[in-house]
Amino acid sequence: MKDLRAELAARRAAGLYRHRRTVDGPQAPRMVIDGREVLSFCSNDYLGLAGHPVVVAAFRQGADSYGVGSGAAHLVNGHSRAHHALEAELAAFTGRERALLFSTGYMANLGVAAALVGRGDAVFEDRLNHASLLDAGLLSGARFIRYPHNDAAALAGKLSERETGEKLVLTDGVFSMDGDLAPVADLAQACRRHDAWFMVDDAHGLGVLGEHGRGTLEAAGLGPIDVPILMGTLGKGLGTAGAFVAGAEDLIEYLIQTARTYIYTTAQPPAVAEATRAALKLVDAEPWRRDKLQGLVTRFRTGAAQLGLTLMDSPTPIQPLLVGDNQTALAMSEALWDRGILVTAIRPPTVPAGTARLRVTLSAAHDERDVDQLLTALDSISCDTNNV
Repeated sequence: MKDLRAELAARRAAGLYRHRRTVDGPQAPRMVIDGREVLSFCSNDYLGLAGHPVVVAAFRQGADSYGVGSGAAHLVNGHSRAHHALEAELAAFTGRERALLFSTGYMANLGVAAALVGRGDAVFEDRLNHASLLDAGLLSGARFIRYPHNDAAALAGKLSERETGEKLVLTDGVFSMDGDLAPVADLAQACRRHDAWFMVDDAHGLGVLGEHGRGTLEAAGLGPIDVPILMGTLGKGLGTAGAFVAGAEDLIEYLIQTARTYIYTTAQPPAVAEATRAALKLVDAEPWRRDKLQGLVTRFRTGAAQLGLTLMDSPTPIQPLLVGDNQTALAMSEALWDRGILVTAIRPPTVPAGTARLRVTLSAAHDERDVDQLLTALDSISCDTNNV
């Protein structure tokens, strides 16, 4: 049997051990975590909707109307009127014929890949894809092929080598640990040329990017013909929980019939669907949230550059400060914590070896003073880096 204690000790020694922190209260810039108030730059609540009173009230009303559990899978008797309405509204929001709810983004990615490809087929993935996309490809049974990060020409070359079987290309829209954008227009062109399915996981773009918050594809001027399969999560820009896949009528109906992670999973609570419906309305009604968020991103990047900090090339609310060494990243995170600021150190295997980083995430709920406080703290600890 594996010596679990030794394995855990090895993780600690390599600076790879992870700890959970306990939160009291809702998501907000200033939170009580492990019993102390801190300024947090770790949440994916990009628009500040997770604790929005309108969203919370919709959740309460949903619980009053439907209870707190759905009771069963969608195909048994767990598919409520709230779920049905949300699917229709997500389809309209993304400009697609239909949408299908999943309990998590992980399950959505697994369900799509296993439904569309299998043994004898091939799945193509960016090397820096999220773990859920990588696992989806590996578990599908199809031949698993990776291409260099954001290299559409390399993808086209690999697609041209496959002459038989289905081909499925999976990519993040916004890469969650680097914050950069996939070249979706070039990838879409390669997929059309080589008759491949193309799916974009826009977990970190939905609600945030594009003039109307429709995400990476809107920002790139792409539609359903360019990208037939869109996956989006509800627990980031929209502030709730769960995920969906949007696409053509036949695609969604096929997933209902074949996606095992949809068929064999209890539906999310209807109250969550009602809260998400309220969040969608706020995305449309309050574009100032995206404008404010982009202003904070610019302020942080400008300030970091003035301090000589090494940020990765990201135009999104995900602003990674590249450190490199695991132990140094941990020490810098702890130094920020000592100053009342929470920024998580991200280490392998989440990111490649030698690229440990502090992953700063900004929210429309932050203000300029919060950003300035973070920059002041980073300046202070960077002066002491050689002693960390």
